[in-house]
Amino acid sequence: MKSPCLSVLQLSDLHILPSSENTLLGVKTESYFHAVLNHAFKQRTNYDLLLLTGDLAQSPCSASYDRILHKLQEYNLPTLCLAGNHDDYSLMQNILNTSQVSCRKQTYFEKWQIILLNSQVSNSAVGYLEQSELNFLEKCLANRKDLFALIAVHHHCLPTNSVWLDTMQIENSEAFLEIVARYSNARVITTGHLHQEMNKKLGDVSVLGTPSTCFQFALNSGAAFKVDNTPPGYRIVDLYNDGSVITAVKRIDSTMEELELVSNGY
Repeated sequence: MKSPCLSVLQLSDLHILPSSENTLLGVKTESYFHAVLNHAFKQRTNYDLLLLTGDLAQSPCSASYDRILHKLQEYNLPTLCLAGNHDDYSLMQNILNTSQVSCRKQTYFEKWQIILLNSQVSNSAVGYLEQSELNFLEKCLANRKDLFALIAVHHHCLPTNSVWLDTMQIENSEAFLEIVARYSNARVITTGHLHQEMNKKLGDVSVLGTPSTCFQFALNSGAAFKVDNTPPGYRIVDLYNDGSVITAVKRIDSTMEELELVSNGY
């Protein structure tokens, strides 16, 4: 089997709270974040990059991001962090700003570039890519056609078949995907926000959604918010020198009996 040029460990939707003992829907989110990391590094040790795709904090404050940073630094890996709709992006950029852990929007590797796009809308859960973000994406793809590209964005760009969740899809997904379609070096779009797995194809582009490190949203749900006790997980994305991609979702062994299944949201 050929060795990947770049092995990415993607974690998403940590929803870390102001105190490590705080719970969300009955769940100690920080404990599960640690459990997912432990599981991932027991499975493999040869990751090249950690990628966190948003909603790192639930009620963003310095204490939450400080504890996230402290945990990430234990692994001594290049780490890129993307903001989600629950995050304070400015605070993230101030705290998650070291030689190892950052919110850097474009990063080069041997045969790949990683592009981070901000889909936040102020005081809203919906996703949208400002023209400046679309321009940035096109510039990245056009200026480095010699590099394949993985594009990370918090909100999803394709429907999930969950009615309530799809109300928060990137509102201008069509404009976003039109740019992606113009560049053959774009090979992966990976998102957070879904709290569930997605693996679709648009031509040569893999469109991925990643489980949360805490609770999961129920698949194929209707107009009402719904979670289930599917275990927390993460995604591994292996990016090969020829532009091919092999990816898999892994989950920890947990029944999450403490999860409050009946809820109107969080």
